[in-house]
Amino acid sequence: MTLDASSILWLAAILIVASLVAGFLAGLFGIGGGAVTVPVLFSAFNAFGVDQSLTMHMAVGTSLALIIPTSIRSLFAHMRKGAVDRTLLRQWLIAVPLGAVAGGFLAAILSSEGLRGVFAVIAFVLGIRMAIGRLPFKLGDDLPGRLGRSIAGFIIGAISAIMGIGGGVLNNTFMTLYGRPIHQAVATSAGVGLLIALPGVIPYVGSGWGEAGLPPFSLGYVNLVALAVLIPLSMLAVPWGTTLAHRLTQRQLQIGFAIFLFSVSARFAWSLL
Repeated sequence: MTLDASSILWLAAILIVASLVAGFLAGLFGIGGGAVTVPVLFSAFNAFGVDQSLTMHMAVGTSLALIIPTSIRSLFAHMRKGAVDRTLLRQWLIAVPLGAVAGGFLAAILSSEGLRGVFAVIAFVLGIRMAIGRLPFKLGDDLPGRLGRSIAGFIIGAISAIMGIGGGVLNNTFMTLYGRPIHQAVATSAGVGLLIALPGVIPYVGSGWGEAGLPPFSLGYVNLVALAVLIPLSMLAVPWGTTLAHRLTQRQLQIGFAIFLFSVSARFAWSLL
C-alpha cells in the first residue's frame, strides 16, 4: 500500500501523541504504556499495508521493546519517592521473566484475532475490578508466601507478554487484593514491567526473524522505526505521570485506571467485529 505525504505525516502525529500518552501512563499507573501503544501500532502497521496476520504480533513485540526504557525511567522515579516494594521485586527475579518468555512463545502461535481477544477480555475484567473499588473481602492480610508469589509472578509475566503490556494492570490488582496500598502497587509495577519486557521481547524477535512481509528495519516482530519515534517522547512524559500519581487519592487512581482499561477493551473488541 502506497501512502502520500499527508498520510505519512498523520501517522507520525499519531505515534507522537501515543508516545507521550504511553510515557505519562507509565508514570501514573506504573504500566509500560503497552495498552496505549499496542492498538495505535496495530492501526499504523495496517495503514502501511503490513499483512494483517502480522500486524498484531508486530504491535505487541514493538510495544514490549518500548516498555524497557519507560519502565526503567518510571522505576527510578518511584524509587526516589520510596514507594517500591523491593523485596517483592527480588523474589520475582526468576518467576516473572520465565512467565514472560513462556507468554511470548505462546503469542507466536496465536492468531492476530486471538491476541486481540485476549487483550480485550482481560482489560475488561480488570476494569470492572478497579471500578468496584474496595472489595468487601481480601484474599489475605498480606501477600502470599514464596510459592504463591512465584506462581502469581509467572502468570503475570505470561499474560503481560501475550498482551504486550508491562504487567501493571495485573500486578496492581494482585497487590491491592492482598491489602497493599494502590500507590505502592503502582510504584512496584514499574519494576515488574522491566522484568517482563527484557526477556519477553526475545521470543518476538526470534519467532518473527526472517518472516516475509515485515516492514523495513524490523528485528523479527520489533520495528525499529516505530521505536525511534516512541522511545524519546515516552521517556520525556514519564515524570509527569509519576508526579500526578503521588498527588491523587487511592480512589481517584482506581477510577482513572478503570476508565483506561475499559477504553482499551472496547478498542480491541471493535477491531474483531
